[in-house]
Amino acid sequence: MSEMEKITIENIVASTSLAEHLDLSHIALALEGSEYEPEQFPGLIYRLKDPKTAVLIFRSGKVNCTGAKNLENVKKTIDIIISKLKKANIEVFDNPDIIVQNIVAVYDLEAKLNLTDIAMSLGLENVEYEPEQFPGLVYRVEEPKVVLLLFGSGKVVCTGAKEASEIEQAVIKVKKELQKVGLI
Repeated sequence: MSEMEKITIENIVASTSLAEHLDLSHIALALEGSEYEPEQFPGLIYRLKDPKTAVLIFRSGKVNCTGAKNLENVKKTIDIIISKLKKANIEVFDNPDIIVQNIVAVYDLEAKLNLTDIAMSLGLENVEYEPEQFPGLVYRVEEPKVVLLLFGSGKVVCTGAKEASEIEQAVIKVKKELQKVGLI
């Protein structure tokens, strides 16, 4: 099994632009079940059941999609929003560019980790480990530029990736570094 097959993507955050300007009060009426309370948050929140995602729609026309577990569901979510807005006679762009902002994924090293030893071996300039504050070790990888959270159970959470391949590269890198110093 390849490293990529052992990685579970938990969340993709992506953004796009649907228009130059959107009337959120009008959209709130058009999208049944949407949440729009401008005194609490400047955007409109709309949740989909299939795929299970949420979008934040802003007056500027910008849209953030969150909760998708793959890129197909990001695209599907944006397509559904465009379709619903067009049905409500709200002018929006047809095929907006979608930009992945962050991918959060989980990986299991399948070994118990001594985080204190790992903190010493990975070099203090890229590591934060304060067990009284947070039970995981924060490891900032330079290339690809991602953050790995390592836990004593062997679980690793990767955040900051823009592509799935960056997660795989970071996992392979940390695994090699830990094997090199005999910590896994």
